Amino acid sequence: MDSPFELLGDRLLVCCLSLFHFLSAFLPRSIEMLFRRLYCLIAITTCASRTLSAPPGFPSSGNGLWYTSPGTIWAQELLPVGNGYLAAMLPGGTSQESTQLNIESLWSGGPFQDPSYNGGNSLTSQRTQLAQDMQSIRQTIFSSSSGTIDNIEEIMTGAGAYGSYAGAGYLLATLDTSGMVTDYTRWLDLDEAIARTAWSQSSATFFRETFCSHPTRACVQYVNSTNLLPPLTYAFTVGTETTLPTPNVTCLDNSTLSIRGYVSNPGMLYEILAQVEAPGSVACSAVPGSSPPNATLSVDGASEAWITWVGDTNYDMSTRNAASDYSFQGPDPHTSLVTLLASANLESTTYNSILAEHVADYQSIMGPFSLSLGQIPDFSTPTDQIVASYQTNVGNTYLEWLTFNFGRYLLTSSARGTLPANLQGKWADGWTNAWSADYHSNINIQMNYWFAEMTNMDVVVPLFDYFENTWAPRGAYTAAVLYNISSGWVTHNEMNIFGHTGMKLAGNSALWANYPESNAWMMIHAWDHFDYTNDIQWWKSQGYPLVKAVASFHLEKLIEDLYFNDSTLVTAPCNSPEQVPITFGCAHAQQLIWQLFNAVEKGYAAAGDMDTAFLNSVLSKRTQMDKGLRIGSWGQLQEWKIDMDSLADTHRHLSHLIGLYPGYAITSYDPALQGGLIVDGTSLNYTKEQILAAAETSLLYRGNGTGPDGDAGWEKVWRAASWAQLGNESEFYKELTYSIERNFAPNLFDLYTPGSTVFQIDANFGYPAAVLNGLLQAPDVASIDIPLQVMLLPALPSNWNTGSIKGARIRGGITLDFAWSGGELTSAIFAVDDNVAGRERDVVVNYAGQVISRFRTGGGLVANLS
Repeated sequence: MDSPFELLGDRLLVCCLSLFHFLSAFLPRSIEMLFRRLYCLIAITTCASRTLSAPPGFPSSGNGLWYTSPGTIWAQELLPVGNGYLAAMLPGGTSQESTQLNIESLWSGGPFQDPSYNGGNSLTSQRTQLAQDMQSIRQTIFSSSSGTIDNIEEIMTGAGAYGSYAGAGYLLATLDTSGMVTDYTRWLDLDEAIARTAWSQSSATFFRETFCSHPTRACVQYVNSTNLLPPLTYAFTVGTETTLPTPNVTCLDNSTLSIRGYVSNPGMLYEILAQVEAPGSVACSAVPGSSPPNATLSVDGASEAWITWVGDTNYDMSTRNAASDYSFQGPDPHTSLVTLLASANLESTTYNSILAEHVADYQSIMGPFSLSLGQIPDFSTPTDQIVASYQTNVGNTYLEWLTFNFGRYLLTSSARGTLPANLQGKWADGWTNAWSADYHSNINIQMNYWFAEMTNMDVVVPLFDYFENTWAPRGAYTAAVLYNISSGWVTHNEMNIFGHTGMKLAGNSALWANYPESNAWMMIHAWDHFDYTNDIQWWKSQGYPLVKAVASFHLEKLIEDLYFNDSTLVTAPCNSPEQVPITFGCAHAQQLIWQLFNAVEKGYAAAGDMDTAFLNSVLSKRTQMDKGLRIGSWGQLQEWKIDMDSLADTHRHLSHLIGLYPGYAITSYDPALQGGLIVDGTSLNYTKEQILAAAETSLLYRGNGTGPDGDAGWEKVWRAASWAQLGNESEFYKELTYSIERNFAPNLFDLYTPGSTVFQIDANFGYPAAVLNGLLQAPDVASIDIPLQVMLLPALPSNWNTGSIKGARIRGGITLDFAWSGGELTSAIFAVDDNVAGRERDVVVNYAGQVISRFRTGGGLVANLS
């Protein structure tokens, strides 16, 4: 006999769906969550014979990823969840879910592994010799006919115990059930930050969901069934992370596993506590004869169960200085984890309330901003099939919108911990990971945060805490010993969590290691945070002290150009990031330092700084320094002060175009401030049009991000953003869509090369920034007295004919809502924060090449251009 569900079929599903959407507007969040899970179970039961469609319970907005089979390839198919402190990857298993775990500070290497580790620095006793070596290098460069030197190995140092971000093993959840699996589906809900799986098996329908809650600093996995759950077991394994030493797994109590181990021997200590709750029998049992000890949790006779886990290490940034011998070692995490687990699982706290708190917190970060590209959600095609059919320059507005939202989801889920998002956010599989999953700072960590301010995301402060606690303390030592500079601090391209501030020696590695401008680029982010928020308290306490220290270093590091003898100040030795020539006056470095000095002047008064000697030195050397803007023999913007650019150079980096995007030395070029130079005895003063044309020539010849030296996603989205900055919507869209087709996996993770299993998250973050730059631009300017130029729809593709942005943030503490239809702007509303006193500025609004409005900001001002 047919069941009532089968008899009612679609009618029941439609009734449930209508009732759910009606009640969700009125029910408390916790009751809504319960109703949602009941709806999913009912709907799955009735959907066996339905045409392929998105899972019941999938966001009605279409804001999610969904699949019809479990994932098997970590970098391409598993789905990520995280809260900044912890992360996990879900394959969406059925009778067994194998959840891969991460703890944000779990690193091999550093002083935990080698007590003599010193951040890749030379000894204090070598300071005099290093100063002599540096002087010799500079003399060789300036006296060389080519203005270059072959290597600078004498001032570089081996990496030592640099280490790598490491995976933390696997949590196995096993249901004692067998038989054919039907009606399988899994999805990642980007409206709620929850990964879900549903399937039918053995005359029952199962539902599992996993999320990581920021308020509780815990991750939770819930499972239920239309019948009583079969016996359920939880266990831990190092799984494929085979180099991770097997930890001790014991019973903390009858419902809690304690997983304690070291990332290496010797190495950092970590612990995970995993506690089960269920309305049935719960027990923790030691596995007889196991060495090291092992244990499992079991659940019997329950209709539902959930396991909550917390994790941490004995890493501590408060011990990052000379007074603590740069140990970075804190207390055993056990006591704090026990306390944390208790707070996450109070008897009065139900699963529904934990879930509701998580969703509310997540939406508080994501909710202030929204983007519409006029997309029509595709509820009939799984995400992997949409990705597989995607074509460059043809596009798919729904997938482009989804990829944008996925990038914001990843940043929210990885950036709000103690540490900032790394090369893989906080997701890493294996004891070692590509490039150590570290903090590369010649494009990668910067790209991670390009869109954060403009999309109104309160996630950036951990980034500055990281600089203050891991870059600055030992960076001051590096400045003194390596550069013989007594002011400020410096870092180089590759950074771990142990203050690795030295210049890495790995053969002739200067092309990527010789990058003392990493500190300058990151201080532009510090300035941006203040410029967007007007948070004067933060600027005084953290932002400006960081900026001032870095500017102080570069004031001493700039030297007179003894090659051209044009009285300008230049950097030497320098490498344009990851380019071979070791030379002087690299355009990238000069543009960055110029912008850094501008930030000092613009933020000086707000910081309450009274050090006029410092400010005068900044202003004086800013005037004298080479600005890094020269037009070369084939019309290009030169990458080096010496014209040695090659027409055939399709290098992955766009370093000399940093002033085009994300910087402003090119975009907001002002001949009065940056012009005036002597080339071959001739005085030149380029116009803005000439500089932009040269930048466009360089960008064109740099290629599409697929060259002999790389095929990464980040290089493509950087090119897309740069084409948007030039107002070229066709090249912008072509490059943007090329990045999706070539580098984005079925789970939308960015793969370093097409089809590889190397995940690198920067393009996931650079993509939203590029999209934004095609729709809204408000680049920085050299002085607060220069009007802020806002460009609306500067590079709008025809595929995005209709859309809107709500809650965008631009410089000056301004929130912007605007919309367009038929490819034309229809409305724009600018709302100025109340806290702009003393930082009022003029704003010029541009659309379609015309000025459409001008206003001066003031507290609470609203400018409606509708």
